[in-house]
Amino acid sequence: MQLLNISAIAVALAMDAFAVAIAAGVMLKKISFRQNFRLAWHFGLFQAMMPVLGWSAGLSIRSWIENYAHWAAFGLLVFVAQGMLRAAFKKETGENERKDPTRGLTMVMLSVATSIDALAVGLSLSMISVSIWTPALIIGLVAGAFTTAGMHLGKKIGSATRMSRYAEALGGMVLLLIGFNILREHGALGFLF
Repeated sequence: MQLLNISAIAVALAMDAFAVAIAAGVMLKKISFRQNFRLAWHFGLFQAMMPVLGWSAGLSIRSWIENYAHWAAFGLLVFVAQGMLRAAFKKETGENERKDPTRGLTMVMLSVATSIDALAVGLSLSMISVSIWTPALIIGLVAGAFTTAGMHLGKKIGSATRMSRYAEALGGMVLLLIGFNILREHGALGFLF
């Protein structure tokens, strides 16, 4: 597989991570090196691991993954989005407790949700007999770089205090839209269109 094709796949897969990273940056407003590294590392690691898992699984579990993986990603994104929306509206009432999306279970859920599509890419690469190691490395590195860029972009948006409440609510809505787009891409919303 050509490097250009692998790079295009990596950029396409990194778009969800980029959008989620923007939302995380908006939510945090100030990002430490540790927070940036943690999220970029985990997003990159999961984006690199999922194609390897998909490639290893091959055809044996393909039909099960294709039927349910998009619902799992949707559920994880909805769970995180509702937390962001709740936090945005709590700010209006003066509550400022903020959960760090670069820590704990939230970070793991976001990492899985943004990398589910990479599992399908790994399955596809196994069907055309392509070695997975170079594509997985490139996919992981690109996802990590896009995550870092997204967090810093989100930080700039979130640091404007007049916009921060709306930006955080918008971040939650973006996560919901990503979730619905995943369902749409997999034909799970065919009954609506």
